[in-house]
Amino acid sequence: MIDTRAAALLRPAIDLLAKQLTRLGLGADGLSLAGFATGLAAAGLIAAGHPLAGALAFLASRLLDGLDGAVARQTRPTARGGFLDISLDFVCYAAVPLAFAFADPAANALAAAALLAAFVANGTAFLAFALTAGQLGLGPAPAFPAKSFYFVAGWAEATETLAVFIAMCLWPQHFAPLAWGFAALCGASAAARVAAGWRMFA
Repeated sequence: MIDTRAAALLRPAIDLLAKQLTRLGLGADGLSLAGFATGLAAAGLIAAGHPLAGALAFLASRLLDGLDGAVARQTRPTARGGFLDISLDFVCYAAVPLAFAFADPAANALAAAALLAAFVANGTAFLAFALTAGQLGLGPAPAFPAKSFYFVAGWAEATETLAVFIAMCLWPQHFAPLAWGFAALCGASAAARVAAGWRMFA
């Protein structure tokens, strides 16, 4: 919902850092893999009962995720890179609710399962929209020209997910209500994406 505005605010700093990393010879795919590994480490810390350390690791993971695209744009974007980026992102986001379920199964498992189901619904609608748009020969969405596929905005995107995950790490005792609330938002986002595809692909 606010990814476009957040990206616009962060882009100058991200591009400057990406330029320095490019000069050091770091590639976009390597940054994607580093972000993935850091995201899994964040989930491991949360599962082990260290949510604040997990929050810091997850922030680092998302910084690397932003840098991989910026480095790609300054060098040579590839289809493989776009595929790798989105595939690893989905795993990182799924790992966090699962980690909270491991940390306290009795209190968190049901809410984590609901949130993961909502993530599947929202992610499926997101990817199905992009796939259908690609089959129809539609280029990147005007609002997201830097994306490697047709990106349709939703109500629950990276910025909202990051904010909720940080809140969960700061107040782990409130994971369940936060997860149920965000699951509802993700479900509404999935429904909105399906409705948008229904209209656009008629």
